[in-house]
Amino acid sequence: MTQAAAIDTVLRTLADPTRRAVFERLVNAGEITVSDITRGSGVTQGAISQHLKALKSAGLVTERPEGRNVYYRVQPDGLTPLVEWMSHYGVFWRGRFANLKTLLKEIEP
Repeated sequence: MTQAAAIDTVLRTLADPTRRAVFERLVNAGEITVSDITRGSGVTQGAISQHLKALKSAGLVTERPEGRNVYYRVQPDGLTPLVEWMSHYGVFWRGRFANLKTLLKEIEP
């Protein structure tokens, strides 16, 4: 997968608010089952399973079967393409903010 395709996949996957909420729940929980994610979410277990499948396909989560349960956890490396892409723009904005700070000091009475 090319870098651009990887970025598109991560962005497209996290664009869905329910999927993003599931991802955030996994971030906070560490490792959790589908049943635990479903509880209190207001979403059916089937829907949660579909969202987890999309997150797994995008490389954002991994699963670990144990008996009758499957445990899901965040795969931090899945965000790498997005983080690298955003860091490029961080450099851009840091320079702009530095210029603004200089300008504001010059016009300060």
